[in-house]
Amino acid sequence: MTEAPEAQRPPLARNVKVLGAVSLAQDTGSEMLYPLLPAFITGTLGAPVVALGVAEGLADAASAGMKLIAGRVADHRRRPWIAFGYGIAAVGKAIVAIAFVWPIVILGRVVDRIGKGIRGVPRDALIADETPEGDRGRAFGFHRSLDTTGAVLGPLLGLALLHLVDGRIRIALAVAVVPAVISAGLVALVHESPRPVTTTTPSGPERAVQRSLSPQVWRVLVPLIVFALVNSTDVLLLQHASDVGLSTTSVVAVYVVFNVVYATLGYPAGRLADRYPHRRIFAAGLVVFAVVYIGLGAADGPGAVWTLLPLYGAFPALTDGVSRAWISDLAPTASRTWALGVHGATTGLAILAAGLWSGLAWGTDGRVPLIISGIVAAVVAIWLIIDRGTAGSASPSLGSSPSS
Repeated sequence: MTEAPEAQRPPLARNVKVLGAVSLAQDTGSEMLYPLLPAFITGTLGAPVVALGVAEGLADAASAGMKLIAGRVADHRRRPWIAFGYGIAAVGKAIVAIAFVWPIVILGRVVDRIGKGIRGVPRDALIADETPEGDRGRAFGFHRSLDTTGAVLGPLLGLALLHLVDGRIRIALAVAVVPAVISAGLVALVHESPRPVTTTTPSGPERAVQRSLSPQVWRVLVPLIVFALVNSTDVLLLQHASDVGLSTTSVVAVYVVFNVVYATLGYPAGRLADRYPHRRIFAAGLVVFAVVYIGLGAADGPGAVWTLLPLYGAFPALTDGVSRAWISDLAPTASRTWALGVHGATTGLAILAAGLWSGLAWGTDGRVPLIISGIVAAVVAIWLIIDRGTAGSASPSLGSSPSS
């Protein structure tokens, strides 16, 4: 597929831009909270390190389950589910802020991620529906870049607050609720396009199309799921940074640099995914993941963290939006929402397993799970490069044009 010059490409749809602003606000709140969780859970509340893996694993599992449900119920009306999801996420952040024992933090994270699961699939489907194939990488890359800009602003605001309130983490967590509420309000600016209304309930072949996935989609999902089984929560990387000597302030600072790299590369990576096969771009992201995880597992001292965590920002830039565009291009229009839901649910459940085994195997500094994860990621990268079948396309007869 050849890429049209930027000047000749149509502007991104209005809803894509609005949803980018919504995610910017939401992630500002989320990322004010996220890098403070290790210190809050293991320090303020006195929980063991494995509680971090349990909290994030259960949160990801809740998100995964809701993505599967959202894939079924959000076929025709998207905006109400998007608004509901962002609202529930704000409630989850409030629960974390008022928690006085660490199991309540887990409850808050689960509620937060239930909201993420509810909103993510209809939001991604709306972006895909309003963007022509061949431009979806750019659209998802734009959205992920704005989302990750919030991940830059959030930790900076959280760090500033920590200094203003003399290190009282709970106050910073409470303030994180504010941008989350603003995010939910911004969803009102989304104008959902009229969707065809049928007078009969789909049945037979039509329902089968809506609720089935093509062999090409599954051929992509299998390696993504295998990788997700070693893609443990990033909060464990922040714990590793603390284990090797970084202060809470330094952990937040290096996390900000990581997100600056992610936000900067997200849009260009999306454009690359419109020009080159998705599997190659995703595989490049896995190579970055492998280098960072193996490097962190093998290195001593905080110097490696300052070098490798910023590089790690290239991994989600090359994989997060790209995987959404990849699945959206392969799935026919009638089953796109369901395909995105299955993708989110299966990889989310795999990430739950990754968080649990990584937390249990963590030890004193996490070297073993880091190295294992890096090796498996490298193997999956080779798998994607060799298996040309993962570049398959949806059947044109089902409402989608061939994929790149």
